Amino acid sequence: MSAGGAEAKEAPKYTKKDFESDQDVRWCPGCGDYAILSAVQKTMPDLGIPKEDIVFISGIGCSSRFPYYMNTYGFHTIHGRAPAVATGLRLARPDLKVFIVTGDGDGLSIGGNHMLHVLRRNVNVTILLFNNRIYGLTKGQYSPTSELGKVTKSTPLGSADRPVNPLAFALGCGATFVARTVDRNIAHMEEMLRRAAHHKGAAFVEILQNCNVYNDLAWNVMYDKEQKLQYELRLEPGKPLLFGPQDDRRAVIMDGVRPKVVKAKDVAASALWVHDETNVNAAKLLADLFAPDFPVPIGVLAAVTGPVYEEIMLDKEQKLQYELRLEPGKPLLFGPQDDRRAVIMDGVRPKVVKAKDVAASALWVHDETNVNAAKLLADLFAPDFPVPIGVLAAVTGPVYEEIMLDQEQKAISERGPGDIAKLLTSGDTWRIS
Repeated sequence: MSAGGAEAKEAPKYTKKDFESDQDVRWCPGCGDYAILSAVQKTMPDLGIPKEDIVFISGIGCSSRFPYYMNTYGFHTIHGRAPAVATGLRLARPDLKVFIVTGDGDGLSIGGNHMLHVLRRNVNVTILLFNNRIYGLTKGQYSPTSELGKVTKSTPLGSADRPVNPLAFALGCGATFVARTVDRNIAHMEEMLRRAAHHKGAAFVEILQNCNVYNDLAWNVMYDKEQKLQYELRLEPGKPLLFGPQDDRRAVIMDGVRPKVVKAKDVAASALWVHDETNVNAAKLLADLFAPDFPVPIGVLAAVTGPVYEEIMLDKEQKLQYELRLEPGKPLLFGPQDDRRAVIMDGVRPKVVKAKDVAASALWVHDETNVNAAKLLADLFAPDFPVPIGVLAAVTGPVYEEIMLDQEQKAISERGPGDIAKLLTSGDTWRIS
């Protein structure tokens, strides 16, 4: 891709090593993040994108050291704000491929609102959420995904919070691609990373990741060989939801409006639940399945198309059609030159009309000092009205700190300079021995 986005440039032939930075990787020995980093570096050459057009953006946490270890552009931002920074970058440089790397704490606690908005807007970013069900960087406090009753340093009597389900959260926010993989299933993880990176829109991948220091084997149901065989449900488009050992295959079917596990041999093929990535309603049901009552789905739950936020915002035709540039003393005119429109007042309501049909004396002339007019302008937005940009209001008014400083000076002139020691020992005091 080119810097201006006008035409694509051919990417060099890369290897995994080309994406390894010169920084020492500093995670605890045995951390699942090492496997994720290796998988990401290995899949980067498959994207066919020049590495100078790839950006990794993170927040705060163990996972958020990621940009240091990728030989691409990167930005280690502040706690929970990676989605906001990534949105801004996509608007400023829509030609770049942007990844967000976050954790269950960074992405679903302090950053939960920012995650919600990047997903609902369908910003064209790839989000990798490392879920280890614990705060690792701050040494073992419970996180938004920790199970109910989880005993940690910050919940010595057990967590009273119900855990957030990352997949259900992403689907509820409107993500157009939602998947789950496991840090120890390298081949599957690489497949999910490739799928997510090629999706157009907000792609959300939950990676079940082990924190061997503060929450070891939190995902043992996916690590232990026997449990994995019993519970892993590999989602494949057009394939029925079957899982378990070959001699005792189980199926997930719908019993009315509830998922139900049955023996596969007892169900007719026509009654099996066949996976369809385009069925978001089915994905929401799958997101709630987990051991021991149900299998653990891994793979792509949902992959649908939807309008991409930055394309809407940057679309030149829409900008030409809807942008209303506010200028003092100028009438509120917008639209292409051959079809100019005007915003006028129809009684107490704003109204859009063809400019040629309105007398100059009837046009609404912008006045930055008119706050009432500014309030009306603030409510205008597409598609029914233009989108005002510029200064809506600019008026004078009393300044808070000037008032406070005047009061301070008045008090000093009347009472003299203050004495903090006298103030602290005035009035009722207590001596503690």
